[in-house]
Amino acid sequence: MAEFLQFFFSGLTVGAVYALVALGFTLIYNASEVINFAQGEFVMLGGMGTVFLALAGVPLPLAALVAVIIAVAVGVALHRLAIEPAGDAGVVNLIIITIGASIFLRGVAQVVFDKRFHSLPHLFGAEPLRIGGAAILPQSLVVLAGAAIIVFLLWLFIDRTLVGKAVIATAANRLAARLVGINTSRVVGLSFAVSAAIGALAGILITPLTLTSYDVGTLLALKGFAAAMLGGIGSPMGAVLGGLLLGMLEAFSAGYLSSSYKEAVAFLVILGVLLAMPNGLLGRAKVERV
Repeated sequence: MAEFLQFFFSGLTVGAVYALVALGFTLIYNASEVINFAQGEFVMLGGMGTVFLALAGVPLPLAALVAVIIAVAVGVALHRLAIEPAGDAGVVNLIIITIGASIFLRGVAQVVFDKRFHSLPHLFGAEPLRIGGAAILPQSLVVLAGAAIIVFLLWLFIDRTLVGKAVIATAANRLAARLVGINTSRVVGLSFAVSAAIGALAGILITPLTLTSYDVGTLLALKGFAAAMLGGIGSPMGAVLGGLLLGMLEAFSAGYLSSSYKEAVAFLVILGVLLAMPNGLLGRAKVERV
């Protein structure tokens, strides 16, 4: 039982991070139908930015805030300089643009930062807590609590504000949203900014546990995309569910089978979803009238 709980806690922690990355994918996809493979670089910017600002003598809370602002600025720049000029380019072209942006950001990070792994201090110490014979670090609870708060605040923003309703309207029908006076370009730009902020916060929360470096974003983008596909690419709740399930699958496969299979789980999830349930767990099929 203790072994099961240990794998469960591990899967829940990493799954919360995958859920946040998947939420970033879902936000941008809903607003613009763009699959942003640079989402993982926002996570990297959050972690690496906080580390290097703290090393420069900036207090840790302020360093984290500045790192999030930097990630948001990069997200807005990605929309304004790369996605918006592409206009009505095809899906494949937009995916290539985001992949190119990911490579570019990784190269810049390699120059601005370095190639080493870095960590941040645990907020409440590194002494593990014992629950049912299993050990869980206080930072894991911080990650889970932070992810829950971010999801709740995002729900409040989308469901309870006029700007959030503009995002919903743009996601439902961009032309109709324009006709009722919504500036859809700004809404899409906002979705890039919010997804960048969520990614950066995820990077800050997870860095004390897993370390960070200039190239961590690539794998996180893949895991986040797999989680979004599993839950349903257009569903925010599906993104959360998919992230948690993917984290569990990784943890239990690594624990009960072999750790060498851990990185293959995301690929298998993507293949399984495409073959068995293309709309994911909570996604809905699109109906087009001709």
